[in-house]
Amino acid sequence: MIRIKAGVPRRAGRTRTDSRAPGHRGLPTSLRGTSRPGRRPLRRALALGLPTAWGAVAITYKLACPLAQQNGLGARAVTSAVFFAVGTGLIFYVRHSLLRELRRARQVAEAAQSVLLRPLPPRVDGLNLAAAQLSADHGATIGGDLYDVVATEHGVRVVMGDARGHGLTAIGTAAAVLGSFREAVHDEAELDGVLRRLERALARHLRERARAEHPSAGPAPDNPVAEEFVTVLLLEIDRDGEVRALNCGHPWPYLLSGTRVEPLATEDPHPPLGLFPLPPDLPPVRCGHLQPGETLVLHTDGAEDARDARGRFFSLHTALSEAVRRQPVDAPQAVIGSVFAALLQHTGGVPADDIALLALQNERQRRRAPGARDSDTCGSAARARPATTHPQPTTRR
Repeated sequence: MIRIKAGVPRRAGRTRTDSRAPGHRGLPTSLRGTSRPGRRPLRRALALGLPTAWGAVAITYKLACPLAQQNGLGARAVTSAVFFAVGTGLIFYVRHSLLRELRRARQVAEAAQSVLLRPLPPRVDGLNLAAAQLSADHGATIGGDLYDVVATEHGVRVVMGDARGHGLTAIGTAAAVLGSFREAVHDEAELDGVLRRLERALARHLRERARAEHPSAGPAPDNPVAEEFVTVLLLEIDRDGEVRALNCGHPWPYLLSGTRVEPLATEDPHPPLGLFPLPPDLPPVRCGHLQPGETLVLHTDGAEDARDARGRFFSLHTALSEAVRRQPVDAPQAVIGSVFAALLQHTGGVPADDIALLALQNERQRRRAPGARDSDTCGSAARARPATTHPQPTTRR
């Protein structure tokens, strides 16, 4: 299922809390029972009584009705019609009950998933936001991809990550990393401190998962879960637009400036979290300044690994170039919509991996001279290249 958020929160009624109900204080309305306790036994009695009554009618007709005792063709036809009507009614009743329970389960699942990957606000500290999520699992609105944008006293901090695989295990890993990020961004003054908090949270999650899956291995196995990792990209954007980054195995974002599309940085990232310990020294990569009107497009590797029926990879760089060539980049929502339309057309609407896109556009007032950039930025070499130059390929999972 596709989950596209153009920076607009969901309807308030979906996650509204009711302070008048002490027993359910702070719970979303979709997770609470909507019926009174006294009505539950009545509904259960009706749920069992109606099928029982239909069955009793069929048995009574067969045993007590004189027409059902006859062997003529007309009598048999009437008997068959009665049993057919009773059976059809039971089938429709069961189908209706199952659909009602399925709708309730989906409401609960949507509420839980919206808490994990919460909708982004349309604007955070002068940055316009837009995000899109496409899960490879049918019936799920989220997968192993994770992202969030939080305004802190240290600047706007952004995370984009991708847990290995997809499904319930990947969702659990993404939840552990996101929960740690939302706390660490406010507590840690430096970006490397945030990354180390994410590493410790992931290690705890993998140990708990290994203990739950293999209780005989002991309380704390040395190798919790083999070959489990998360790629993580952390960005920090100051009030003057300076961008600093820490990258652990994730694709670098693209910078959209006018009609130019180029990678934000070209440095080799660190290994993904979970495979190897982080090095003792983690200096952030300085990526220059995000000028007013420029846009950063973050993505997971599912966007560049998407293939068509012939096995050809999707070119995200080409899709972004066509998007800015057709019309100026005036809103991140337009960029996300254009790229997702091209991506779905390329894959036929059935991607093999989870895909997430996040666009941030700087709408702060210009404080520096037009075109001024730092000379020691990591992206200076990339920005000097022609707009048609493609970024270096990243390691595919």
